[in-house]
Amino acid sequence: MRVVISAGGTGGHINPALAIIDKIKKENPSSEFLYIGTTDRMEKDIIPKKNIPYIGIKISGLKRKFTFENIKSIKNFLKSIKVCKKEIKKFNPDIVIGTGGYVTAPVIYAAKKCGYKTLIHEQNSILGLSNKILLKYTDTLCTSFENVKLDKVNYVYTGNPCMEDSINKKPFNKADFGLTKHKKLVLIVMGSLGSSTVNKVLKKSIEKFSSKEYEVLIVTGKNYYDEYKKLNKFKNVFIYPYIDDLVRLIKISDLVVTRAGATTLCELVATNSPSILVPSPYVTENHQYKNAMSLVNNEAAELLEEKDLDENILVEKIDNLINNTERLLLFKNNLKKMMKIDSTSLIYNEILKLTNNK
Repeated sequence: MRVVISAGGTGGHINPALAIIDKIKKENPSSEFLYIGTTDRMEKDIIPKKNIPYIGIKISGLKRKFTFENIKSIKNFLKSIKVCKKEIKKFNPDIVIGTGGYVTAPVIYAAKKCGYKTLIHEQNSILGLSNKILLKYTDTLCTSFENVKLDKVNYVYTGNPCMEDSINKKPFNKADFGLTKHKKLVLIVMGSLGSSTVNKVLKKSIEKFSSKEYEVLIVTGKNYYDEYKKLNKFKNVFIYPYIDDLVRLIKISDLVVTRAGATTLCELVATNSPSILVPSPYVTENHQYKNAMSLVNNEAAELLEEKDLDENILVEKIDNLINNTERLLLFKNNLKKMMKIDSTSLIYNEILKLTNNK
């Protein structure tokens, strides 16, 4: 099987692409791949290191309001379509796959215009701008959330392909972080870069945590770690700027306080981890709130909106949940019901349908 795949910008888009590649390789070892990404986002470093042939195209996302930058973006988009048509025809794939990010728009559009089969995967509970535009150029849409409903579109609920990888990850050892084996652990993390608003609240919360029986590990994000160095140290509060392979830390946590990005929720579901979700209000169409509600409505998480967030409410919510064994168990059981442990297999089956089992 010959596959062109495209994703860019964040791990939330790139990791599903890699999971799909791994699945195809496992089922069809002779498969060949071409990855089309950007020239300036994280995929340009990640993909070549994995020995996957890579082509970078110069492209940027459109701003919501009119700016002169949008004129430049449109010019780059049109140039990218020409490049993609040329490279796709040269590679001559059986299928072209997109898993999100604005880089996928010219790739999928060019592929369809050249007569190739196309498939896209949406990680969020509502479609991103690129995927909305691409619907008419897509043969099959795979969704991570069951509540996605669309008219006149061939879509399949597959779950997120990152889930299987998360399930198989080995948990960290608590001792590696200086944590106490028998104490409950609350993990607080707001993404690899962190959140200015949330970190202001967390800094005020640290002293309140110091009197608790449970331990708290805060991942500040690389941008904010230095701000914590001048704060008082407490024996049950642990501060880190960044943790690689975070899902392994989630696995040893009793409660997670976090944003509601698609990959994060996938990891919470995969590990049956109770959480308090603080959706970022700064994302397109407030999609993190809608992601979060998919868990909250299934009694699998609690919601705390950023507009309601302060140190007293945060600590109170954590106290009430971490000490409520019955509610934690309810969340775990309901998360278990939401698991899709065969996501990559379901996506692979859709690929086979489109490629006539090649």
